[in-house]
Amino acid sequence: MFMKANDFNTFQGFDADRGESGQALLALEHTSVTYFLGSKREDLQSRVLNSVAGRKVRNTLWALRDVCFHAYAGEIIGIVGSNGAGKTTLCRVLSGLLLPDTGNAEVHGRVSALLSMGTGFAPQLTGRENIYLNGMMLGFSRSHIDRIRERIIDFSGLGRFIDQPLKTYSSGMRGRLGFSIASMVDPDILILDEALSAGDLEFSEKAGKKMQALISEASLVLVVSHNLEFVHRFCTRALWLDQGRVRADGDPEKITQTYLETCGPAPRKKKAVDLKPSNPLIRESEVIQVNRVGVAYGRSSWFRRRFLPSEKQKEAFWALDDLSFSVRQGEILGVIGPNGAGKSTLCRVLAGIMKPDKGSIWIDGHIMSLLSFGTGFDIQLTGRDNVFLNGMMLGFTRSEMFARYDSIAAFSEIEKFLDQPVKQYSNGMRTRLGFSIAAMMNPDIFIIDEALNAGDARFFEKASAKIQEMMSRARATIVVTHNMKFVRTVCTRAFRMEKGCLVDQGAPQGVVSRYRQSIRKTKNSV
Repeated sequence: MFMKANDFNTFQGFDADRGESGQALLALEHTSVTYFLGSKREDLQSRVLNSVAGRKVRNTLWALRDVCFHAYAGEIIGIVGSNGAGKTTLCRVLSGLLLPDTGNAEVHGRVSALLSMGTGFAPQLTGRENIYLNGMMLGFSRSHIDRIRERIIDFSGLGRFIDQPLKTYSSGMRGRLGFSIASMVDPDILILDEALSAGDLEFSEKAGKKMQALISEASLVLVVSHNLEFVHRFCTRALWLDQGRVRADGDPEKITQTYLETCGPAPRKKKAVDLKPSNPLIRESEVIQVNRVGVAYGRSSWFRRRFLPSEKQKEAFWALDDLSFSVRQGEILGVIGPNGAGKSTLCRVLAGIMKPDKGSIWIDGHIMSLLSFGTGFDIQLTGRDNVFLNGMMLGFTRSEMFARYDSIAAFSEIEKFLDQPVKQYSNGMRTRLGFSIAAMMNPDIFIIDEALNAGDARFFEKASAKIQEMMSRARATIVVTHNMKFVRTVCTRAFRMEKGCLVDQGAPQGVVSRYRQSIRKTKNSV
């Protein structure tokens, strides 16, 4: 029978027996992973790029150093730590994607891993098609996937989106689908690396309960998360990584509390950052007008042309449907709603990445959008190169980016990683770098789409303060978020979307309250 740890051991952790058999499903003994920039873990393309650029970087980075821990059936282990602490590297080692340089890593059982939003997904295929693709990548037969397919679709809650191409999904929708696949294939060991960071309120609760159900079937779950309330509530054990080492291993409540006391002044709940109420001067003049806008996603892939009836091929799916609203100068508009409501599609249309199929949009001013972590990054290039690449994509000259580079690097706090290829970054590190680039710009209109989900507590607080500073200078701001505290405190107006339509708008307190009530009603009716 599972025994929960009550002790709080620093540095090296648990030797207590766990599970009925006492055998560890995961065992790491003095495991270390080292990155030698420009050589050992670089692929051919990265080496060529470094050679052309004349780089001969020889820094040694210890992603993991002398890590020891055992994990047993019946545990839900929450892995916490700052960005760059080694959490993602640990997940890659346990998943068999990365071999340690020293020590041993033993895995006993079938592993199902969801290491980031959309890992292993084919963006041109639909959600349904990606269920088969991912399932077979995990080693399951087509007949087995046929049997569990509807369970996966039902649990994901994607409904009408399941037959749309994944390239149209928001990060939250990809997280929903990825978790639903990984948790339904009956794994012995489930590894999740920030897989739920962009999930809405309802699905985060649902995912936590699913993990607890897996434990009743004698599975082991490891979840990397910066949502310390989630770790405290759902995990039976916590592992704190700091600069590649195990800093503490034990009771989730004690470790999350000590981690926050050590790593930042934020309260236990990540979303409860000390935000300042906004008091902008709102003028009557409008800077954005959206008039009856619709965006339709068609059905045109080879798979659908070959296997779907002709009448199905002609169907259009409206991600935005007859949407109308305006934004006045000085407003900070919070956009909320469940995954799949059309929020990310709206941001893409406003940013000019997509064109509406009907209706019109008028914008007065220069827009700068921060749509998700790592958007626009070339993963083969280093962080340093991507700073210049992203800056020039935003319209800045190379000399202007040279002038901004030191400020961007300092704000990101990942200077020692900037000469590594971005493909080696964790989600949190990509978030830090992407936000830091955007933070040095001065847009007229600022659009933010769930850009801080994978950031640690300290960076979230720092970035939130920076967002408020940027918003005070911008003529208008649109924020898409699942952080209701941010909406209530910072935004001057809010509206809620569902199924591509505007269903509620007004004062933030009222809109958020009614949204929470709708979630409770949905849960009670199930």
